[in-house]
Amino acid sequence: MTRTGWRRNASAAPAPPELVRSVGELAVSLLSDCMTRATGALGIRPWHGGGSMAGTAVTVRTRSGDNLAIYAALRICRPGDVLVVDGGGALDQALMGEIMTTYAEHAGLAGVVLDGAIRDVDAIGAREFPVYARGVTHRGPYKDGPGEVNVPVSIGGLVVVPGDIVVGDGDGVLAVRVDEAADLVIRARAKAESEARSLAAIAAGTYDLSWVDEQEARRRD
Repeated sequence: MTRTGWRRNASAAPAPPELVRSVGELAVSLLSDCMTRATGALGIRPWHGGGSMAGTAVTVRTRSGDNLAIYAALRICRPGDVLVVDGGGALDQALMGEIMTTYAEHAGLAGVVLDGAIRDVDAIGAREFPVYARGVTHRGPYKDGPGEVNVPVSIGGLVVVPGDIVVGDGDGVLAVRVDEAADLVIRARAKAESEARSLAAIAAGTYDLSWVDEQEARRRD
């Protein structure tokens, strides 16, 4: 179907595996620091039993509380993809639960991210398969549509385009453009080395906070 509201677009090419791995090895906080600290999804948190996530975005925009388009997207998801669902942030009906997330795990997806609600959180929390969502409700979804697959979406204020590298850890979720990822990895690794030096200085009792006086003086002027 190509009618607006029912579009089913082909998935973007998978991001290069080595690039996905390199981005996924870095903490979301480090990546965020190197992306002006002004990007990333707000209000989307992990519900699984721990661990990080990185993969190529397959996106869904759906009517609040309806998961028909999510099922359509699951049919075309590839191993290593991250299913990203714009459910409008609604928490009145769960968009996914144990069955759908288990299916996604067995299909080889790298994880799922929903700007909406999930249910069966005890079962999801007992597994390490990455599941990120805005909240929880026991009320199940409808399957009527409309909804669209592989269109630009917004989750927690973060715009995700099909083919983006989507990463997540205990701090939350962000998306990285493939053509910007290699440079971001270089800068985030340098940031990680700087933070390691700070931690070593704290342990040695030599951590220098003299910059605070300079910063305060500059801001007062």
